[in-house]
Amino acid sequence: MIALLRGTLVEKHPGQAILEVGGVGYDVTIPISTFAKLPDPGSEIRLRIHTHVREDALALYGFLTIDEKNLFEKLIVVSGIGPSLAVKVLSGMSATDLLIAIRRNEIEKLVRIPGVGKKTAERMVLELRDKLLPAQGEDQTPDEPPPSPLDEDVLSALLNLGCARPAAEAAMRKARAAGAPDEFEALFRKALELVR
Repeated sequence: MIALLRGTLVEKHPGQAILEVGGVGYDVTIPISTFAKLPDPGSEIRLRIHTHVREDALALYGFLTIDEKNLFEKLIVVSGIGPSLAVKVLSGMSATDLLIAIRRNEIEKLVRIPGVGKKTAERMVLELRDKLLPAQGEDQTPDEPPPSPLDEDVLSALLNLGCARPAAEAAMRKARAAGAPDEFEALFRKALELVR
């Protein structure tokens, strides 16, 4: 598998770069975010590559940053998102904004990306939310401390009962605001009342 290419940029177009490496020209599909940062043709560049193999084709997808490549590889695991749509998603929103939108369940922002409908946006959030690390620049709202081990246990119990994560997190915040005691059973019962 090709993981990285370093060579001379022969041509660049929105969505495509041709890179010459050792006398061979590689046609690489790229998102707009990578295209915008490419230097002029004739410059030497390095692209992180995802090699996509199908029965009828071998395609190369290139990215300037490891973060974009990692996000692309997470996107193509989501049911209904193939490499072409993943490139459109990365072209429609910066990697940082995309991570924030997924982690915050901002479906309305995701559906603004061409080719992403409501169901696809919901699947992205459902399948990726807990797998993505916070984006650089994503503020961990200063007035909201990270959840304590007790909060994590209560949240886990709510999720195991089938509560959606956003609803469970909201119920936890309300239970804390309502002054629920700092012990598992009382906090769990209060949050469970509020999640319904």
